[in-house]
Amino acid sequence: MPGGRSPFQLVMLAFATLLGLALVAVLAYRTLTEGGGTNSYALIAESFLTATPWASDCFDVDCARFERRTYIVFPPFPGLVAMPLVALNGIQTTGFMVIGCLGFLASLFLWHRIFRACHIEDEVRLWLIIALAFASPLYYVGLRADGVWFFAQIVGFPLLTLALHEAIHGRLVTSGVALGCALLCRQMSVFYAPLLLLIAIGPSAPLFRMSWADIRQRFGWTVQIGIPVAIGLAGYFAYNHWRFADPLETGYSFIFWEFTPDPETGELPILTARVQDHGVWSSAYVLYNAAYLFVQGFDITFDAAKKLTITGLDNGGTSVLAASPWLLFLAFTPWRRMALFCLAIIVGFVVLLLFYHSNGFSQYNTQRYILDWLPAALLMLALAKDKLSEHKDVLALLVVWGMALNVVTVAVLALTVGA
Repeated sequence: MPGGRSPFQLVMLAFATLLGLALVAVLAYRTLTEGGGTNSYALIAESFLTATPWASDCFDVDCARFERRTYIVFPPFPGLVAMPLVALNGIQTTGFMVIGCLGFLASLFLWHRIFRACHIEDEVRLWLIIALAFASPLYYVGLRADGVWFFAQIVGFPLLTLALHEAIHGRLVTSGVALGCALLCRQMSVFYAPLLLLIAIGPSAPLFRMSWADIRQRFGWTVQIGIPVAIGLAGYFAYNHWRFADPLETGYSFIFWEFTPDPETGELPILTARVQDHGVWSSAYVLYNAAYLFVQGFDITFDAAKKLTITGLDNGGTSVLAASPWLLFLAFTPWRRMALFCLAIIVGFVVLLLFYHSNGFSQYNTQRYILDWLPAALLMLALAKDKLSEHKDVLALLVVWGMALNVVTVAVLALTVGA
């Protein structure tokens, strides 16, 4: 419809508005009813405030035992973010959901600016922001920001996004600083460093046929990005040395797994059983992780007897193509060098995590580890802007579908496990 949105787009926007309001209401409710004593980053914050590397407690399964003391194994930066909360209220503090909401909103704001810098038309940009907000893992980790795993991601994702945003706008030092902080939330973020340099070089400049002036310029860019990233890595190694007297020891090898069998089934917890038999990394996990990443559908579980009563959802999650089908537009990305480099990041992250003992559960209508490579995927979608504009009705339909599944998810969870 010249000069305005088509009737189909208006209908889709109406549905998206209703679904979005419902999901925002759930996020607000979770924020207002947050309880304390659930997020291990409070314990990391306490260790910084008291200048002691060990933790005074253990709030979840990923705690390490070293020299008869308890340690939290996660990277440190979200603990720095949590320090004001812990300084005011102690380790039972709340407020992680508020920080999570701020990280959620910052991510949307930054990606709006990135898509605008990529000259994506307004209508398509709106749908991509809605997709990121309510039909991607970003919503789920924001909803669970009171937990340690999810808090690390909702802090790390906007920092990684900021690194890309600053590189696109030519501010390479701040880009490197943002990436240095991001890798202190999610260690694999460090592999985005070459992408930042590629963004600085630009899409048309030759990579290998360079004058001496080009070489000096690119060396300067590398230093601007590389020094802050190197400082971030050095900080992580120093943090490990402070805790375990070894810069390369993250603490995962000292995790004490729960070996108490379930009283009803007599079985060990799934992660304990896996690590006991196969270790943290193993090819034994590839089939499960690949099935859940690529093909697993949205799975509501029913009672064993008559299959008439809903009992919950599969906590292994839903495949990326079922939960976030709008990412199918990645198939239309033109194969330029930027897209190929982004694809290399995606493939590298996916292949590595196929061997990991956990695929990210507990999760339901998502695979939350895709947040590690979603920024690269979003840049690829920006390159496919012409196809997105050509098929924006399909894009809208796929986004609304992902939102609807999220609404069903929170409804089922509310009915089966409570608010």
